[in-house]
Amino acid sequence: MADVEVPPTIAEEALPEVAKNLTGRAVASTEGLALAYASLFLMAVVPIIWGSFRSITYHRKSKESGTQIEVMSTKDVYMFPIMASGMLFGIYLIVKYLSAEHLNLVVASYFFIIGTWALSFIVRPVLGMVPGASLLIDEEPYHIKFNKGTLVYFECKFDLLYVVSLVLSALFGVWYIIKKHWLANNVFGLAFSINGIEMISLGSVKNGCILLSLLFFYDIFWVFGTEVMVMVAKNLDAPIKVLFPMDFIEKGIFGSNFAMLGLGDIVLPGVFIALLLRYDTSKGEGSQFYFWVSFMSYVLGMGMTIGVLTIFNAAQPALLYLVPTCVGIPLIFSLLKGEFSSVIAYDEESQEEAEVHPDSSDSKKLE
Repeated sequence: MADVEVPPTIAEEALPEVAKNLTGRAVASTEGLALAYASLFLMAVVPIIWGSFRSITYHRKSKESGTQIEVMSTKDVYMFPIMASGMLFGIYLIVKYLSAEHLNLVVASYFFIIGTWALSFIVRPVLGMVPGASLLIDEEPYHIKFNKGTLVYFECKFDLLYVVSLVLSALFGVWYIIKKHWLANNVFGLAFSINGIEMISLGSVKNGCILLSLLFFYDIFWVFGTEVMVMVAKNLDAPIKVLFPMDFIEKGIFGSNFAMLGLGDIVLPGVFIALLLRYDTSKGEGSQFYFWVSFMSYVLGMGMTIGVLTIFNAAQPALLYLVPTCVGIPLIFSLLKGEFSSVIAYDEESQEEAEVHPDSSDSKKLE
């Protein structure tokens, strides 16, 4: 039956035609397209939940150990869309006028290294749940330090469990390099997403609102105004996106007609949602109200993206729908609850200083 070509009706043709517009490949079945979109949706929401809750542990352990967390400054926020645009356009020029093969070779090598590193951080906690894994966890971990006097250039502490995780991740990376299978691409992509949401700190809610607002226009320009974003996404063979074959029903894991979602549409809203979860936690009330409001707003925005993509049969800038929902809806709820000033003023660096020097904040109130 799969080999028989049946002319579709206009109604039946509307959904599958999206695949042809985005990939230039064969038209997908309605069922295949629905399965692909549902899978992309799942691969978007799982890293946000996972990474957000991991960020709580990451920030707590960093404070306890005295490790400095890199926080985006206001200048970083304003420069980010400019730098991202320059990088995106540079890749586009290479793909369009030079050779995508050589670029993909360099990119694949780079992502093998950082992908192995990112995946090992996901694998280690999972291996830690395996019976007997405690034997590989040392009370005094190995310590590598590269310094000159008091100036430390590099420092790393690890145990045998992390070594095992790194080896397994490296083997997986070798499979990715050799086969470039979409499953390997997705595992690396999801590992990047979880680690990014966990470790990237916007610093403040105000910074998050500014960054996402700027990226709102960035995404619209590069998707609607040019061919740059779509061309790079289609031709750059790297785990900067998650994929799912729209011909999965017919060909299984060997499908080749892909629907895709860029990691930026997961990570960028995700770090803002994680920030709101940390805001909820900082209040010490046991509530996760703003996290779940922002998360459900993301679900709504992603649903709108898929809906518009389906109706208009053209690539869509996801941040066009995700930014108004993820930023706007939580702020509206904060207004309704009378907490807008508290939410918009939340600053993690100020929060840390208050926790370290509680007496100073009390003295300021007395003054």
